[in-house]
Amino acid sequence: MQNPRGFDHVETWIFDLDNTLYPPSCRLFDLIDQRMTLYISNLLSVDPVEARKLQKDYYRQYGTSLRGLMETRGIDPHEFMDFVHDISHDALVPNPALKTAIAALPGKRYVLTNGSRAHAERCAVSLGLGDLFHDIFDVAQANFIPKPKREAYDSFISHLGVKPEGSAMFEDLARNLEVPHALGMTTVLVLPKDGDVDERAMHAEDSEKGPYVDHVTDDLADFLAGLKR
Repeated sequence: MQNPRGFDHVETWIFDLDNTLYPPSCRLFDLIDQRMTLYISNLLSVDPVEARKLQKDYYRQYGTSLRGLMETRGIDPHEFMDFVHDISHDALVPNPALKTAIAALPGKRYVLTNGSRAHAERCAVSLGLGDLFHDIFDVAQANFIPKPKREAYDSFISHLGVKPEGSAMFEDLARNLEVPHALGMTTVLVLPKDGDVDERAMHAEDSEKGPYVDHVTDDLADFLAGLKR
């Protein structure tokens, strides 16, 4: 394996949202997950067990449950996003260490999420990070084509004029780092802390040892604060 890419050249910092800027221990994504199951149950008039199975099948096959529902059921994606993100954000609390570390990063800082802009904005405010990002690029801006599909990253890069070779990408899902790495980005996999809920367990294709993972951390704030540039 080649030596991992560093950060000396990085001028653009790109962060996933869910389970990256906040830990899985917040259980926030659990609430979204439950709302997705409820949406499918209501839409298809099936019981929650069958709805959840369909939800995960869509997720694995299409990248997101939403994309699967769009392809197979022709649903209104905006209606879906509004429904599944209608949750409480009380579990999120300000993270001063993360705020300090992100604020110290030179250059541009973005959020790239398969969720909605409204959800990302609410999360950022709840975490005390609301004024730190130059922009948020959500799945709607990518025409509802989600990561890890190449088109999602191409849309992000084109829309914001990002130079991949001068960028770093932070993600909790290893498979979402494969395309960024191929494009020239430095990649960082953000893992749950020991004992935390690992919501990535369903992704058998994910591996922290993949050749497209340059760095691994279970403490994003500490990792950013310790970067040597």
